[in-house]
Amino acid sequence: MEIKFIKNENPAVKPDASTLGFGKIFTDHMFIMDFSREEGWHDARIVPFENLSIHPASTVLHYGSEIFEGLKAYRREDGTVQMFRPIENIRRMNNSAERLCLPQIPEDVAMEVLMAFVSSEKDWTPSAPGTSLYLRPFMFGNDESLGVHAVHNATFVIIASPVGSYYKEGINPVKIMIEDEDVRAVRGGTGYAKCGGNYAASNRAGERAEKKGYSQVLWLDGVERKYIEEVGAMNVMFKIAGEVVTPMLSGSILPGITRKSIIELLKREGVKITERLLSIDELEAAMENGTLEEAWGCGTAAVVSPIGELCYKGVKYPVNEGKIGALTQHLYDTLTGVQWGKVEDTFGWTVEVK
Repeated sequence: MEIKFIKNENPAVKPDASTLGFGKIFTDHMFIMDFSREEGWHDARIVPFENLSIHPASTVLHYGSEIFEGLKAYRREDGTVQMFRPIENIRRMNNSAERLCLPQIPEDVAMEVLMAFVSSEKDWTPSAPGTSLYLRPFMFGNDESLGVHAVHNATFVIIASPVGSYYKEGINPVKIMIEDEDVRAVRGGTGYAKCGGNYAASNRAGERAEKKGYSQVLWLDGVERKYIEEVGAMNVMFKIAGEVVTPMLSGSILPGITRKSIIELLKREGVKITERLLSIDELEAAMENGTLEEAWGCGTAAVVSPIGELCYKGVKYPVNEGKIGALTQHLYDTLTGVQWGKVEDTFGWTVEVK
């Protein structure tokens, strides 16, 4: 595919790594590609980072026809830059596109444009410990009419942001409130798709939790309000009596790439891990009798986020005395080690950016 490149003649000064938060600073360029039913995907271009201009009747503004992904590029000690499992993000984005009736992008085309864009911005990839270049591909419908129908025209964009830790606490354990009023998604809905509506609908509960001093909420299923699903914007795992348990992918849970990587890693290491339904009653019993040994969230942004406290119906339950557990630390060290090239990638997960 031909990709046009328009250089930003007014490049920004790259920030000091110590000032990086998450998603607040953006690189000099962005990638854009358009879709129409008549032409398919066309006009691929890397252009200076700027505001987008869309029609006021654009589909995304009225009906939420939008999906996105999140992945990272990392700078190794030898200076090379690599991405972590990008093909998995491409496949998940196509699954999301299918659910929301947005156009899918052939895997080879998606990989080509992603590599080209990251290559153009790789000088923005920071090298300080704990930093990376966060990549945000997203797609939205932009039909210029108010009719409700499958999308005929769409735009695909990739932007990039040099980032530090997702949580201000870093790798320190966070406090989580178990949400028993709002729900995130239901089976048959869009829970397995990475679309904006899922996240917008989660904000109310997140705000309530934050006001009470909690970093995120732990979601229960939307039908019986009985089974554990996700924690905030991440998948969740628990070590109960020596066994790692994570909610099974039932259609209302996002199939996380970090989640998948941890499952593959633990299986190779001989650690028992089970994907199944986990009820709040079972989790509460494990919290009360002390068999809940560790708990953590996992996702691209934070990688692994240890949980130091769970609160359910006003009762606070410390997890591992509020400290990061040995297995949680091992998973964080191993995954980030592979991502930054400090641990040998025996899985073939990383892809070097030329």
